[in-house]
Amino acid sequence: MSNRFWAIPFLLVCAAVTQTAFALDPVYSDPSGKAIWGYDPLSYFAGEPEEGKEELSHQWNGAVWHFISEENRQAFIKEPERYAPQYGGYCAWAVSQGYTASTDPHAWNITDGRLYLNYSRSVALRWKIDKATNIEKADNNWPSLSQ
Repeated sequence: MSNRFWAIPFLLVCAAVTQTAFALDPVYSDPSGKAIWGYDPLSYFAGEPEEGKEELSHQWNGAVWHFISEENRQAFIKEPERYAPQYGGYCAWAVSQGYTASTDPHAWNITDGRLYLNYSRSVALRWKIDKATNIEKADNNWPSLSQ
């Protein structure tokens, strides 16, 4: 058989492997696998992010979540979607613009009971200028970005 016959199947396999290799993790995590860089997601809803404790952790959606108390840990286990940051913890502004980026645990905002993280505090300010439009754009972009 000719080499051309094998070229197309080879290219299709390479494309499939490449797509799988670069699939987006469902939750943005630091190099050690911690969601939100080890901060307790419930602490944001109390008004100030606090670093959680390793001994109070829970594995969910491919990342390790840390908590400041057993009470927070149990609340998260019961309703993770309620407390986890939107868009898997990726930068909300970036998602609204059609791409993903890492986040700073101190660049955050709660809108309508949902936690949004951003790349930096300056990006968070940009996000806040028109939150409603940015949320709408990010909500529309997230399904295709998260595949």
